[in-house]
Amino acid sequence: MSRMTPFSSPLLLGFDTMEKTLERIAKGSEGYPPYNIERIRAAADGSNAERLRITLAVAGFRDEDLEVTTEENQLVIRGRQSEADGREYLHRGIAARQFQRMFVLADGMEVTSAELKNGLLSVDLIRPEPARMVKKINISVRD
Repeated sequence: MSRMTPFSSPLLLGFDTMEKTLERIAKGSEGYPPYNIERIRAAADGSNAERLRITLAVAGFRDEDLEVTTEENQLVIRGRQSEADGREYLHRGIAARQFQRMFVLADGMEVTSAELKNGLLSVDLIRPEPARMVKKINISVRD
């Protein structure tokens, strides 16, 4: 018995990597750290690029503890805090744990900046408007 997937249609060619990406996302849905994704309106300069901002709540992390990278078509944000030596906690409600949060980026998405302010890490992305291409394929005739 074979498993039917949305991408098993013979009309969808080359989408096998998309299917694997969706499966990976479904498996890794941890809720820490919380985040927002917002669309930012077009600037007054008239640029038509779609702009997005991902904001993660990373209270207690310094910029040295955070790493923002792009790997192929993924935005990867990692945080790793070092334990403070010499502290004795009577209660520890603020965890010093590491995290890795991944976002799959569409083709053409670019990370433009990352900023840490007041315990919030903001990562800005743009997707420039792609140029419309029409390519004519010549048909060869063999005798």
